[in-house]
Amino acid sequence: MISELKSVFEYYDKEKGIDREKMVDALQLALLAASKKSIGPARELRIVIDPDKGTIKAWARLIVVETVSNPWEEIAIEKARRVKKDAQVGDELDLEVTPKNMGRIAAQTAKQTMLQRLRMAEKENLYDEFKDRTGDVVNGTIRRFDKSDVVVDLGKFEGVMPSKERVSTEDYTPGDRMRFYVKAVEKDGTRGPEIILSRAHVNFVRRLFEFEVSEIGDRTVEIASIAREPGYRTKVAVHSADDKVDPVGACVGMRGARVKNIVRELNNEKVDIIKWSPDPATFIREALKPVKVLTIQVAPDKSSARLTVSDEDLSKAIGRRGQNARLTTRLVGMELNIERDEHAAEVFEGQMDTAAHELETALGINLDTARKLIQGGLGDIGMLMQVELEDISDALNGDEVLAAQVHERIQSYIPKGAQP
Repeated sequence: MISELKSVFEYYDKEKGIDREKMVDALQLALLAASKKSIGPARELRIVIDPDKGTIKAWARLIVVETVSNPWEEIAIEKARRVKKDAQVGDELDLEVTPKNMGRIAAQTAKQTMLQRLRMAEKENLYDEFKDRTGDVVNGTIRRFDKSDVVVDLGKFEGVMPSKERVSTEDYTPGDRMRFYVKAVEKDGTRGPEIILSRAHVNFVRRLFEFEVSEIGDRTVEIASIAREPGYRTKVAVHSADDKVDPVGACVGMRGARVKNIVRELNNEKVDIIKWSPDPATFIREALKPVKVLTIQVAPDKSSARLTVSDEDLSKAIGRRGQNARLTTRLVGMELNIERDEHAAEVFEGQMDTAAHELETALGINLDTARKLIQGGLGDIGMLMQVELEDISDALNGDEVLAAQVHERIQSYIPKGAQP
């Protein structure tokens, strides 16, 4: 038992970093509970362990009496004086009550309790070491899965990445070495402290930029805001108080080296770097590039903005499943209402009507046929005079009879001012 105890103490001290006094306290408490079964409810029973010698002894404090009525709390004067010659009735005497089977008790009964308490002590060390590291990025190796959570080996300790902190587009395989954001160190009363890790947190991207871009590290360039949909796209707004510094260029790096390193760490998640502006309208225009914003109306309280874009830019501004609009809204911190520019549409419709009426008058065809020709890219009479009958038929949805009639009208058309 002596050598076994020494080995346990040395292992946890060196490999796990658990203080030896904590281990001794844990084992003493465990053995105290186990020893009561074999010793009985002795008065002030306690267990004393010498970690250097590896010895275990049980002690009780009994009251010296003339006649013993409760053997668990009292000792006869005759027996007491064998231990202490000058013992008197009423004295309290410390007496060793170590049972002969203490070694077996320690090995069988106390083992699980001891390990449990040692695990708690280990987690207390974990909390002490990591409590000030919330917000840091750490390296770890994926070890196993606990239901939908990922358990990560951080060296001396383990961290947990809950399912909601995982990136849906990433695969996690035991043995993979990755970087993680320390979201929190929670001190749970039942399970003990836990290191909560994340790869989906928006600040994971912030920290990667701080590591990769020295200008952000020394505050020459600052990150104004970040919006992220993990695994798909991130928008980062940056600015600099120094007019000589290009904040976007500093983050991109020479030939895009800096941002490429970040994108690689994020498993090819798209990252847009945008120049921040104190003017909301300018900031919105920058955030939506390359979409050209035609008009912007910002609410007086700057909580929302209404903007218009051209019909062809509308889908780009909104993005696939509304992603671009959502990210831009989060980035600028305003509710954005993106609409089609109705004025441009009205102008276009007016131009189509004018062109259709010109064809109607010149060729003597109905307005509907003229519109179909224009929509088919044949809105100019000069062009119509050069195309084949088949092209006209295609523009008229394959109506060969109507196409032949139009072709005949084109052949007989005489431009104004021309000699018949």
